[in-house]
Amino acid sequence: MSNTKSRTKAAALAAVQALIAGTQEHFPNGSFTLGNTAYTTASLVTLLQSVASAMTALNTAQLAAKHALTTLQGVLAQAGPVIRIYERFLQATFDNTVPILADFGLEPPRVPAPKTSEEKAAAAAKAVATREARGTTSKKQKLTVKGNVTGITVTPITTPTAAPPSAQTVSTAPSAPIPGTATK
Repeated sequence: MSNTKSRTKAAALAAVQALIAGTQEHFPNGSFTLGNTAYTTASLVTLLQSVASAMTALNTAQLAAKHALTTLQGVLAQAGPVIRIYERFLQATFDNTVPILADFGLEPPRVPAPKTSEEKAAAAAKAVATREARGTTSKKQKLTVKGNVTGITVTPITTPTAAPPSAQTVSTAPSAPIPGTATK
């Protein structure tokens, strides 16, 4: 079996099987010394066949494990939410009864230790520093921020003027004086 950078399981198995077939065809009664060890054709084929059998067994086991994992994921998808709800129910029912919760394999909910005034002050200072570093602001401060646009020319869109009325649609209404003109 030669070393390659990337070989699939099927290609590796095919390579071992090709070695077996080639050895049986070209060296039916051969004798080899490989790495200071003497082999006959039969012993070499037996060794190669054990590799092929192990590869086949591994592939079968991996497929079975993959199928079992898929089955488990399907079952957990259905049972997982029920288990979580049941655990919350048990913790709420037996909140301070540690021995009973232990019977179910559960621990009582942890109560965080109260923070000291120094820890609270440090947390507040860290929050302020984080807001400054990220540039985050409050809702009111965001409203005061306005963007500046430079280097853009806005061209107004004008609507086309209406076509003059045709000769057939002459209005009989008296015309109104045009603003800005003198009338006598």
